[in-house]
Amino acid sequence: MNPSKHIVLGITGGIAAYKAAELARLLLKQGIDVQVAMTEAATHFITPATMQALTAHPVLLDQWQDAQGMAHIQSSRSADAIVIAPATADFIAKLANGQADDLLSALCLARDCPLLVAPAMNKQMWSNAATRRNVQRLATDGVTLLGPDSGVQACGEEGMGRMREAAELARDISDFLDSGQTQVDVGLKSDLQNLQGIKILITAGPTYEAIDAVRGITNRSSGKMGYAVAQAALERGAEVTLVSGPVALTPPFGAKVINVVSADEMFEAVKRKVAQADIFIGVAAVADYRVAQTSPQKIKKEDAALTLQLVPNPDILAYVAALPHPPFCVGFAAESEKLREHATAKRKKKNIPLLAANLAQDTIGSDENELLLFDDAGEHRLPRADKLTVARTLLQYVAGLYRKGKVE
Repeated sequence: MNPSKHIVLGITGGIAAYKAAELARLLLKQGIDVQVAMTEAATHFITPATMQALTAHPVLLDQWQDAQGMAHIQSSRSADAIVIAPATADFIAKLANGQADDLLSALCLARDCPLLVAPAMNKQMWSNAATRRNVQRLATDGVTLLGPDSGVQACGEEGMGRMREAAELARDISDFLDSGQTQVDVGLKSDLQNLQGIKILITAGPTYEAIDAVRGITNRSSGKMGYAVAQAALERGAEVTLVSGPVALTPPFGAKVINVVSADEMFEAVKRKVAQADIFIGVAAVADYRVAQTSPQKIKKEDAALTLQLVPNPDILAYVAALPHPPFCVGFAAESEKLREHATAKRKKKNIPLLAANLAQDTIGSDENELLLFDDAGEHRLPRADKLTVARTLLQYVAGLYRKGKVE
């Protein structure tokens, strides 16, 4: 790490503010100079004296503590990045709407450097439609989102919205600074990877294949990865149609959702929408087989063995890829063994430009994922992280390949 790197660490008023002390310590240990700025609410959770002792800099609290009243200008000019950790729902709303009614929000609005935001809030606040809109706007504006994670929260509930741990944030911030990005670089990068107005069709979740009136064949897919991919696409400005199997998830704000149950229903929905799609991403865990003849009534239990005849379901990804003018196709493969061998064979058989593969037993039903991407250039690893973080990295890669293909 270059010891000349300097960041402004903004702390807002949430219980996760205690993690900011450890984050500052870890950044300093890496040779990054840290100037702390706090909202008034943040001082109720952690004291300015603590942060000043850690960083050896007076903490910025008040717009008027500077004799010339220009702290919001001067502080951002010397920074390589501004990091808000934790970023509450209220502060994210301020950023999304360009408000500047205190020192920290004014500093962010007047900045001349990249802005990184680590959200931290209750799971209901994170999933609220207003927060989803605000987060989407930040992503569209080029703000880098670090998290959040899923886990037990201070309120006792469990879910998405927990601020990432200090060690993870320190690593991400260090990697960001080491990449040498400037505000201009970020702008150019976002142009290449922007999906504004691009129509993306995504399948997500399991399918359910009826045996009789009460029983069926399904799998353990939660739909979390597909929904995260939809959220990441929306954040990049895409128009998203999400064809979802039966899941217990709230769809991301802004997606057009088509709810289906069986593989046949999913196939029909895809056939209706694929002509309008620029990109197709098949994340759904579609059942490979269905029962040849379902019973309209519950099959009564008997002592004799019950034999079911299974017939193959349609291969949705293969159908889309084989169209005369197919969209850019991204497939998913969940394997239990020989990941590289099976994923490479699947991509070749379906003739698609990109395939994302993982080991199902390591990630199915989990809030985390890790992927191996296979394309013409070889394989590329997306390290284990929460599914939204992985989805954002995946969509960054997809956008680059899609734009490259349009240019060539």
